Amino acid sequence: MLNSAGMPPGGLYGSFSFSQVVMSKRRWTIVVVPQGSSASKIVEVSQTALKLVGSLVVAATTIALLLGYATVRRTLDLAKAERLERENQQLANELTMLQGRMSTLSDTLSHLERRDTQLRLLANLDPIDAQVHAAGIGGPRGDAEAPASRLLGQASRVRVDLNAMIRRANLLSRSFRDAGDSLSTHAERLAAMPSIMPTAGWLTSAFSRMREHPILHTARPHEGIDVSAPRGAPIEAPANGTVVFAGWDAGYGNVVTIDHGFGIVTKFAHASRLLVRKGQRVSRGEQIALVGNSGLSTGPHLHYEVHVNGRPVNPIRYVLPQVVTD
Repeated sequence: MLNSAGMPPGGLYGSFSFSQVVMSKRRWTIVVVPQGSSASKIVEVSQTALKLVGSLVVAATTIALLLGYATVRRTLDLAKAERLERENQQLANELTMLQGRMSTLSDTLSHLERRDTQLRLLANLDPIDAQVHAAGIGGPRGDAEAPASRLLGQASRVRVDLNAMIRRANLLSRSFRDAGDSLSTHAERLAAMPSIMPTAGWLTSAFSRMREHPILHTARPHEGIDVSAPRGAPIEAPANGTVVFAGWDAGYGNVVTIDHGFGIVTKFAHASRLLVRKGQRVSRGEQIALVGNSGLSTGPHLHYEVHVNGRPVNPIRYVLPQVVTD
């Protein structure tokens, strides 16, 4: 409300302020009272204008916020892109280094494959075909790629090459295992072969399906050989094995029987003294008894038999000339 002078009651001086005084027909009257003696100003503003100004203020604020958000977002995206670029470059360097190491590993595998061929020949196994060794080697080798996919292509090639090397290594592992088993079995079989004469002497009676017994004077098989030697001469195991009998056997006198495995059994009769016992492991060249004349015998000698899978065979077939015992 205004007084007759057009001033608010009591007067408002010394400050600059806005006051709402009248609202009539959707209009606002604003009295501006400046400091000092300057005259007051009355401003009338419609409600529509106020809404328009408010809308403009809100729009300007919204635009400012959106521009600020876009600026911050772009800054963050640029920082993220730079970080990803650095990581991609580091990854590319590591992939390149990994490819170099895989190339060295491939050379090592090739060397092992050559050694595997030699080992299989020693083990009496057929060499693995070169095409089998090379199975799976290599992979996709694309042409020039876009920068975005170049790193993925490089990683894909590394994965393909690594899988191929794993297959080659597994193949070599199986081959080495087979060769090792074959060599082990072959070595054991060689060690089980009665390849030396058990004693030094003269062959006085050969292996025969049927002969006249020198004492009994009856025809009967002679399932071994007789080697005349001085009494007390050493009798040696002709191969590695286990003593399965050491004792007296009627007709044979003092007897040692050795099981060499692989179905091979040897027998030594007429000994004067036994130097081993049942269950004892013996090696080729080890003394097991002494030549004697026990049992049905006409003089000091060794009766020596070899049985394969339960059947007697000629021991001379297994004796190798000038064998050096180990």
